[in-house]
Amino acid sequence: MRKINVLNQARKVNLKKKFAVILVQPENPENIGLVARNMKNTGFEELRLVHVPGINRGSHRTAVHARDILDRAHFYPNTAEATQELELVFAATSRRRKNFPAISLKEAVIEMFRFPQSTKIGLLFGNERTGLTSEDLHSSNFRFMIPQAVRQPSYNLASAVLLTLFFIYAYDDRNKIEITHEKPLSRKEQEECFRLILNKLEKSKFIHKTNKRHMTEMIFDLFGRFALTSKDRKLLLALFSKAIKK
Repeated sequence: MRKINVLNQARKVNLKKKFAVILVQPENPENIGLVARNMKNTGFEELRLVHVPGINRGSHRTAVHARDILDRAHFYPNTAEATQELELVFAATSRRRKNFPAISLKEAVIEMFRFPQSTKIGLLFGNERTGLTSEDLHSSNFRFMIPQAVRQPSYNLASAVLLTLFFIYAYDDRNKIEITHEKPLSRKEQEECFRLILNKLEKSKFIHKTNKRHMTEMIFDLFGRFALTSKDRKLLLALFSKAIKK
């Protein structure tokens, strides 16, 4: 991830164009409506739904004046497709994962605004009971945790989304954060690069049946946090090609 020194305190962050809220397999239709309402209240408008057959009356009932967000919602069969044209994805998690370290919500928000305005960012939230799977986390660059006074119970889905969106919306210094990173590749291109690296490591026998899952998660986490640019991809693939004999 290459750094650039640009500071423009006057730049305006367009939340509507910059962010997409992604819900993965929400169980409660009312929560979908509440999320739409929370988005409306905080200035966000793009909603993506994964493993959701459609919008029902329960969602419309709780959305109140945010039904237009539900009407424009996009539907996807899996998380990878829901994120493939985004450049950055931040995933909310309520528990720590061994191979997917998490940062705080505040750290996540600061990181979001270190990328150019044109960078499209996804905010990923999991199922109310089970959260996000490891496969879902493969589609993220960063994981973040929302602070709370006790470990259990975790926040309700709609509450977690509201806290995240409100923190982004109300973050006073967002227009003063120095842009230090270049715009990354799309998530689809990033993941294609990760899989090429994994393939080379498998061919070299560095990755085998007993460590494949662990190594896959580590590769997706490590290089995901790099937020690869096209130059980064070229360098990484060249290094792995030279280091690992075919």
